[in-house]
Amino acid sequence: MANIKEVQDRIKSIQDTMKITNAMYMIASSNLKKAKKALEDTEPYFYTLQYAITRILRHMPELEHTYFDTRSDVEEKDRKIGIIAVTSDKGMAGAYNHNVVKVAEEKLAGEGQKKLFVLGELGRQYFQKHGYEIDTQFHYTVQKPTMHRARVISEQIVDMYNSKELDEVYIVFTQMNNSISMETRTLQLLPLKKGEFERKVPTGLADIHQEDIQMVPSEKDVLNMTIPNYVTGTIYGALVESYSSEQNSRMMAMQSSTDNAREMLAELSIAYNRARQAAITQEITEVISGARAQKKK
Repeated sequence: MANIKEVQDRIKSIQDTMKITNAMYMIASSNLKKAKKALEDTEPYFYTLQYAITRILRHMPELEHTYFDTRSDVEEKDRKIGIIAVTSDKGMAGAYNHNVVKVAEEKLAGEGQKKLFVLGELGRQYFQKHGYEIDTQFHYTVQKPTMHRARVISEQIVDMYNSKELDEVYIVFTQMNNSISMETRTLQLLPLKKGEFERKVPTGLADIHQEDIQMVPSEKDVLNMTIPNYVTGTIYGALVESYSSEQNSRMMAMQSSTDNAREMLAELSIAYNRARQAAITQEITEVISGARAQKKK
């Protein structure tokens, strides 16, 4: 059995660690609330953009546009596919990064010429270590996502798509369904699918004649302005969802660590009491033995 000093030192060490895990839990909780508030504040604007695109497609279902062009003339093996993986800059977030990396690797294993873009320092370190080629110009952090950062990313992606450096663009991120459920998703950013917008129209609404709309200077010019902003909103939403999921994962990991620390402290408290009782018993035995020896003299 460990002596009293060893048990005391271990108890002190665990208590200090528990203070850190508690503090990290509180920080993650605060960051989560701020991120969700930021997303809620910007959602109405991008829902309006989404509805505007839906209206255009509803009134002009035969409209052809580069952002809806699937480039079917390009064979699967020759298709240039961009994959954006959203990881974290810091660890201690449970399986958050592992799940994103796993899904991204599955996507990279598919057919076609892949180009990997990574957000987050841990993801960059992992993919570099495992020999994946990463776009070095695409170097962004994921802490406190902003609209400006999402717009810079979307401009770069849209430019590469328009110049045919990329035929498809996907983003791998983590969506937080609720406080205990998170899901790693792969979302296609470009080209957009008309069917996705049609499904967002309420049932029966597509069959009802809507008000006539006029687009100036042309439908394509309107979509040229609207769709890049929509892609920006989608990327921003993915960044905030991922950041929220990261904070939630860290909260769960820190809560689990704190609970484990409490269990260890309970066990160590018992061990400390036993060691203390053994020491007292030994002292009493020594005193009695000494008293007996003096009595015999």
